[in-house]
Amino acid sequence: MIAEYQIRFDSFRLRAIVCLSFLVISIAVLSTDSFAQSRRAMTPADILRVAGVSDAQISPNSEWVVYSVSTVDGDTNHSTLWLARVELDRSQPTARPTPATRPTEQRYEWGDVRRQSAQLLATSWSASNPRWSPDSSQIAFVSTHEGQSGIWVTAVTNPQPTLVAGLQNTNFFITYAGEPFAWSPDSKRIAYVSATEELQESDSSGKNNDPRVIDRLQYKSRTSFSDNRRTHVWITDIDKPEPRQLTSGPFYDHAVTFSGNGEEIAFLSNHEPDPDANNNSDIFAVDMHGEVRQVTTTKGCEYEPTWSPDGKWIAYTATTRDVTTIDSVAEDTHVWVIAASGGAGKELTAEQDRRARDPQWSADSRRILFLAGDKGSTGLFRVGADGGRIERLLLFYLNGQLSGSFDNLDARRPVVDSQPSVSSTFQIGSFSLASRTISASTPGGVTNSFPTPLAFTSSDALHPAELWVGPAGGVAFRRLSAHNDSFIRSLRLSEPEEVNFKSFDGTPVQGWLMKPLGWRADRKYPLILSIHGGPHGMSGWGFNAAFQAYAARGYAVLFLNPRGSSGYGQKFSDGTLREWGGGDYKDLMSGVDEVLRRNNWI
Repeated sequence: MIAEYQIRFDSFRLRAIVCLSFLVISIAVLSTDSFAQSRRAMTPADILRVAGVSDAQISPNSEWVVYSVSTVDGDTNHSTLWLARVELDRSQPTARPTPATRPTEQRYEWGDVRRQSAQLLATSWSASNPRWSPDSSQIAFVSTHEGQSGIWVTAVTNPQPTLVAGLQNTNFFITYAGEPFAWSPDSKRIAYVSATEELQESDSSGKNNDPRVIDRLQYKSRTSFSDNRRTHVWITDIDKPEPRQLTSGPFYDHAVTFSGNGEEIAFLSNHEPDPDANNNSDIFAVDMHGEVRQVTTTKGCEYEPTWSPDGKWIAYTATTRDVTTIDSVAEDTHVWVIAASGGAGKELTAEQDRRARDPQWSADSRRILFLAGDKGSTGLFRVGADGGRIERLLLFYLNGQLSGSFDNLDARRPVVDSQPSVSSTFQIGSFSLASRTISASTPGGVTNSFPTPLAFTSSDALHPAELWVGPAGGVAFRRLSAHNDSFIRSLRLSEPEEVNFKSFDGTPVQGWLMKPLGWRADRKYPLILSIHGGPHGMSGWGFNAAFQAYAARGYAVLFLNPRGSSGYGQKFSDGTLREWGGGDYKDLMSGVDEVLRRNNWI
């Protein structure tokens, strides 16, 4: 009798558990559907609500990341600095996915951050270009505060900014202006770029020139007459600021970087007899006594110099053509390296055939990391200082977490066998490396040294940029910022679909099509064709608030990368030379024809 009662009780309990489980699942499903339906469409005004997260700068000791956040307040653009603690999980193993064809994409929600970042400066401060001192104790930045424009320095433990150098600007357009200032290796000095007035006979009287006498070829700077200021290299101590000018002359000196021993500052300048007629920037170096020497002597243009930590080399990006423009440069910049003493430079990324930028050294001076656009995605790459194989940081979702792994350039989109994992396409906007490695213990108790920690900002088609951090060798990354989370989670968004077609002459062209929100196959919708500028720009997978607002208003959106765009190699980038508005126009119209053919709802 007791056994029969026990059997009946167990049966009842099992049925109760099953019913309760079904009820919980049903409630969860209903809650999810209700939450999805509660999301609203994006409005035009929402475009101004997106916070711009950029310029990720990890401290040399790997403990902190400072970064910029731009917002709109009324009719004013505001940029401020935020600080996040790194807190790496050093026990997790390195992820090594197997390259394979990408399966059907799934949408992943970015998980919550473990600890919120904090605003570094008071709300009244607007600031940009944060840079760590080599000893990780201070942050220098550019700001105009209470009428004082210049470079300010603040301590992490006591954020009370101090002005160390005033800045004067020029309205003249300088291509790839590079770093506006640089710390000395001992953290005691800052080299920086500031403009000075160059007097001419026509204005020595101090009178306003009317009529104006034009005596230079580049007398205009986009929207105004070019002023009479030239930028030069300056230096100042931090503790007792006494700014001192190191370079002079009728040149625009810019893009500074300190040598490893602190004895010289490398910079860019155009010393052609007539710089207005021949755009040819080279790398120069100046010592603390103002003695200048020339490092490169090429016919092309050098950009973005950065001195190696060991002081032996200078990495930079460069073009090689004799003639180029100061504005929209058609030739793709590649990564180069040259001995600090000078000589012949060595091109490292010719085989990649992509437009590279922002070269940075690894802590051991053996590798150079850089950004490059590739078919609508901006990725992080690395190459040995002596050349060799180029590797790309592949970002993907592993067990629902953003992960990454450096692999050879041919490995495009990995998947792994464990949990459902989908390779997605991301846009990396900025990155930086710490200057020391960190130790980590594996589950087996073995202690290894992880590669130098890496901080970067990244976005995708459904998420504005946020800040991420992790060991540079490849592992699960941790998100450190959440400036757009609550806003984005309140919206219903349209996900772009990749479009590939052959143009009028057989040239492959890539683009994306966004359907309007609430799309139905039995309805007709208008189409907006959005054309990027440049013409050597690149549309892609990044979050575009304006496009989302169009889709929310019932428009389909088509955006393409016609010939002339970067990210597809030099031949493609040259597609608009001497034919601007020719082949690129035909590419755009071919794209419209193609999506109309494929989608009868447009």
